[in-house]
Amino acid sequence: MSLAATSSLFLSLFLFFTIATGLSTAKLESSSGDPCPALSDGGRSCPVNCFRPDPVCGENGVTYWCGCLEAACAGVRVVKHGYCEVGNSGSGLVSGQAFLLIHIVWLIILGFSVLCGFL
Repeated sequence: MSLAATSSLFLSLFLFFTIATGLSTAKLESSSGDPCPALSDGGRSCPVNCFRPDPVCGENGVTYWCGCLEAACAGVRVVKHGYCEVGNSGSGLVSGQAFLLIHIVWLIILGFSVLCGFL
């Protein structure tokens, strides 16, 4: 078997399994409305050791990177698969990310002024 044929075979198998996994996940979510329907309360082991990130968004706006089991260990219901959107939590006038951006810009300006001899 040539290299091109082998590569084509692996690529088609990869695409097949990726699409099949996505369809089964979508079918589970749409059938019950719960992103983590197969998770039962019995027999879970906390803390969770994960080797592959599988982010889910909890109802508290926190992204749990180890998936449904990590969210269940934290006692949080999962809203959706994938990470939570930035800026959807927090009730202050200015978010913490804005303060972080201002802090980073200030440190850059301070660093350049020290390097140039202004301070």
